[in-house]
Amino acid sequence: MKASKSGFYEYLGRKKSNARIEREALEGLVVEAFGRRRGRYGYRRIDRELRKSGIAVSEKRALRTMRKLGLAGRGATRKHRIQEKVGPGDPRLNLAERAFAVGGRNKLWAGGIACMPAREGWLYLAAVTGAFSRKVAGWSMSERITGKVAIDAIGRAVGGEGPPDDGSLVFHGDQGARHASRSFQRCLGSHGIVQSVSRPGTPLDNAAAESFFKTLKRELAEGRSYGTRDEAKQDIFKCIELYCNRVRMHPALDCMSPVEYERQYA
Repeated sequence: MKASKSGFYEYLGRKKSNARIEREALEGLVVEAFGRRRGRYGYRRIDRELRKSGIAVSEKRALRTMRKLGLAGRGATRKHRIQEKVGPGDPRLNLAERAFAVGGRNKLWAGGIACMPAREGWLYLAAVTGAFSRKVAGWSMSERITGKVAIDAIGRAVGGEGPPDDGSLVFHGDQGARHASRSFQRCLGSHGIVQSVSRPGTPLDNAAAESFFKTLKRELAEGRSYGTRDEAKQDIFKCIELYCNRVRMHPALDCMSPVEYERQYA
């Protein structure tokens, strides 16, 4: 290696510089934060996580450190979909109009249904998300995709949030059969909730609900293989109640969790 003997021994006895000590300490903190969140956080949330612990770093430095260590948050492939046009005179009403920034709790809810795979069979999850804090207010799981799973999610949300029944609360969902069923509409009417629907083929109209399901699939289900539905149910419960609602930073909430945001601004 063309190194002198004296130079080699001098290298072995050389003390670490302050910059190197600081860099190695930061790398250890990044690995710890990344592991604590089970590899779900990218560099922006890792930066926020370190700042909460009193470690002031920049997003660029967090990104460089994660790249050096080979760490990357779980991501999803962006898909481009062709939107279907809604013809003139369409009677379906979109009351939300993508305005998910509301000034208080229980003014606008967004909901949908997603399927989670398991070797035993599909598991269907219906969830209701509050637009104010992005908190999952109600959810339900079933082995079959029926209107009951959507109705049960609304029932849990009403029981947990206690919204007014004077028609001031709007539930926004897609035009799927479960949300279009008479039984679901009667459920909303019995609680004084007004229904709003997305335009066909336009997932951005229901961005609040779609964002939650994307997070769930990207940070929980991607790369996982569930043997039974019960295993999936346990993980989904923990992800919603212990992670998404209470811990996960949300960029729309100034990187606070939904529970933290409601405590501070509700």
